[in-house]
Amino acid sequence: MNHNNSAKTIFLTSSPDASYQVDGEWVTGPFTSKNGFLKQFRQACQENPRVLLITATPDDPEKNQEMAEYFTRVFAASEIAVKTMRLLERTTMGCLAEWLAGSDVVILGGGHVPTQNRFFRQIGLRERLQDFGGVIMGISAGSMNCAEVVYAQPELSGEASDPKYERFLPGLGLTHLQILPHYQMVKDYMLDGRRLMEGITYPDSVGHKFYALEDGSYIMSAGGREVLYGNAFLIAGGKLTPICKEGRALTLTDN
Repeated sequence: MNHNNSAKTIFLTSSPDASYQVDGEWVTGPFTSKNGFLKQFRQACQENPRVLLITATPDDPEKNQEMAEYFTRVFAASEIAVKTMRLLERTTMGCLAEWLAGSDVVILGGGHVPTQNRFFRQIGLRERLQDFGGVIMGISAGSMNCAEVVYAQPELSGEASDPKYERFLPGLGLTHLQILPHYQMVKDYMLDGRRLMEGITYPDSVGHKFYALEDGSYIMSAGGREVLYGNAFLIAGGKLTPICKEGRALTLTDN
């Protein structure tokens, strides 16, 4: 754990909101109340926070615009009045230092882990976040890229069978925990003719600890203490073990 992280509050989420479908259409809900998430997030934020969204798809302006509009609705539905919301993508990456200095909350969006990881390295995000003392929320890939060493679980067709695909990448160093999001959704996935979990991730977990979170579960890190909330599993040494349940909490690190 980097010593500077004690000033930050970090939320590592799988999916932090409670959006739902009506007749096949997505309706934006607030941040989820499951496992006390919204309450803890609201307490960690200052009033009228200035929010900086950092995308996982730096070269897809349409998708990024959608993400910005989406989070505008999620914050509104959560009754958190945002002062400003900015979006860091390829065209605005030169504003990082200035925008970070003027932000209270940084959201690291979801997407393709290696693509986001590359962008984070290009903009020097790890170094820039050293002195940031506000709230950081990782979502899915964003949470995975917070690790000191990121496990980039193969996701796209061809990645699992590509000997050149890098499964371990340098991350933001905000935690030593390696997160796997959306466990309830991906546990039965097949990729490149193999089961994603049993055939790929379990073997990769030898010598590692992966924390598989279901949507609505999260890890909160503050003051050198990392606490896991909600349904989660530990994948280590090729085995899966349930470690926390809905409505429960488990302290993982206490410095």
